[in-house]
Amino acid sequence: MIIKLLVEGGKMTPGPAIAQKLGPIGVNIGKVIQDVNQATEGFKGLKVPVELDVDASTKEFKIKVSSPPVSELIKKELGIEKASGEQKKLKAGNLSIEQIIKIAKTKHKNMLDRNLKSAVKSVIGSCVSLGVLVENEEPVKVEEQIVSGKYEKEILEGKTETSQEKLDKLKEYFEQIRTKQEEIIKKEQEEKEAEEEAKKAETEKAKKEKNLKIRKKRQKKKKNPKNN
Repeated sequence: MIIKLLVEGGKMTPGPAIAQKLGPIGVNIGKVIQDVNQATEGFKGLKVPVELDVDASTKEFKIKVSSPPVSELIKKELGIEKASGEQKKLKAGNLSIEQIIKIAKTKHKNMLDRNLKSAVKSVIGSCVSLGVLVENEEPVKVEEQIVSGKYEKEILEGKTETSQEKLDKLKEYFEQIRTKQEEIIKKEQEEKEAEEEAKKAETEKAKKEKNLKIRKKRQKKKKNPKNN
């Protein structure tokens, strides 16, 4: 019997979801957690796919650990916990081509891509949905550059190390982008608040006008009781 789990590397803990999956099988949950944490120790801070091959008769199990999803590896390289929820509007980070190659090589054995170049393009494709820049560019543009031959040398050599100087420049560029993003968000928030205030004022004005009409109508009735 195969049981599939997605756990935090080295930090699997007991809980309802785990109990629901493992409880009916009758395996020792404490032993499973201990062994899984030991097997995923090298992936701390990442979500890791784990398969348990359980022998239903003996309750013994074997553990198979797959490398984390590409999205988790990208976030690890960037040192962030969450990606952008609005990738077209907000950017989450800026990776070097070497970092992309590093992720591609980590995942290559689990990917259907025929070669490293295709694997690199797949990783860059994931950057699109996560709102991550590559070499200061939108991922789609970098994909086009790769097709046209740019970064051929880095990919053929399988370069995975990024110089500190380059990392600093990528970070500096991203900080400029982040500052612009924050300015845009602030402006949009101010416009939204101004719009809400205008609507509120309009509602109050309409309410006052309605109350004024009601008062005038009442006053008119008092002055002309025969019309009631």
